[in-house]
Amino acid sequence: MIECLLFVSDNPLTIDRIKEITGLERKNINLLLRELISDYEKSDKPYKIYEIARGYKLGTKPQYANWVKKISENKKRYQISKAALETLAIIAYNQPVTRLEIEKIRGVNSSGVLFNLLKHKFIRISGRKKVPGNPLLYKVTDLFLLHFGLKKLSDLPKLDEIGID
Repeated sequence: MIECLLFVSDNPLTIDRIKEITGLERKNINLLLRELISDYEKSDKPYKIYEIARGYKLGTKPQYANWVKKISENKKRYQISKAALETLAIIAYNQPVTRLEIEKIRGVNSSGVLFNLLKHKFIRISGRKKVPGNPLLYKVTDLFLLHFGLKKLSDLPKLDEIGID
């Protein structure tokens, strides 16, 4: 049953979502997931269950990437501009962060980039900073984690590891 849900879902399924759909207890879901993960790891099937973006997703094993790439090349996907990548990195490493804080780091107006990242759900508004003007605070979303193949935000490389002080 869980395997079927993972197969048909486009997005990672959390334990809570699986519980909501199946009515199973969290402990049983965890046990079944561990068994499924183990079964897939031991098998010669091209599939694997990934723990990603606070959930679980059925995907193909890395050694099949070339074939999968050929079939998925034609799918439309949001292209992330250099400005958007830069802004996402600033938000991911400094969140929660305001537009002005982002612009201070980037050195340019970021309103348009923020609008597009919000529209495509890579970031979200997480509240307001308690300073004069009460500016909006931004954080990355689970879609950001999913898009970049991260399980959690702490999986990002440390800034000093990539040569940034």
